[in-house]
Amino acid sequence: MSAMQTNTIDPEEVAKFEAMAAEWWDPNGKFKPLHQMNPVRLEYIVSQICTTFGRDPESAAPLKGLRLLDIGCGGGLLSEPMARLGATVVGADAAAGNIPVAQVHAKQSGLDIDYRNTPAEALAEAGEKFDVVLNMEVVEHVSDPLAFLTACRQLLKPGGLMVCSTLNRNPKSYAMAIFGAEVIMRWLPRGTHDWNKFITPDELSELIANAGLELIDKKGFVFNPLQWSWSISDRDLSVNYVTAAINPN
Repeated sequence: MSAMQTNTIDPEEVAKFEAMAAEWWDPNGKFKPLHQMNPVRLEYIVSQICTTFGRDPESAAPLKGLRLLDIGCGGGLLSEPMARLGATVVGADAAAGNIPVAQVHAKQSGLDIDYRNTPAEALAEAGEKFDVVLNMEVVEHVSDPLAFLTACRQLLKPGGLMVCSTLNRNPKSYAMAIFGAEVIMRWLPRGTHDWNKFITPDELSELIANAGLELIDKKGFVFNPLQWSWSISDRDLSVNYVTAAINPN
């Protein structure tokens, strides 16, 4: 990472989420889709962490002793459960307005979480190291996905785990994530996502490899509109999907 490459923040993308910062913890607000998806995200994340580090997911604090970075933490929807499971959590976000929202909610919840308004690249340049990096629904919002993922790899200790989720780019993802979620259901403000910045699983796999990480798993997050529920799929990566990768060095 060149010293000149200070961050991969896209100011227009940050502004979209900053405008919605106050609504992070409203389960019926603009982040309703994330609240609905959160249980399956947590299931996948905890499973991958416990497998990678030989932890018992049924124990009281399976993530105790692990230092975890939630990059693009928003209001802390993932940071808080990670802290409850015993991890030492740093939550970082490029949108300054998200940080006080996350800090207030963590304090109200009795959780000690280190929230920072900073990009991944600044943390990497400062020499920060983590056992786990959560990179959830961020890579489709940055200006340079490869530089961003390279910074995430630099933030990982040898053998560390990165969990990265994003949106596939195809007609179905446009119909569901753009037209369905933003136009029909109005779950998100119009323009929240740019379909052209969505990333196919093959593209993300190549980006992960080029960033110096070893891909170890890939799954889909599938929404069932009849049951109004999310599930994890081994086969259906057509819209939302997630990957796990290890820093081999």
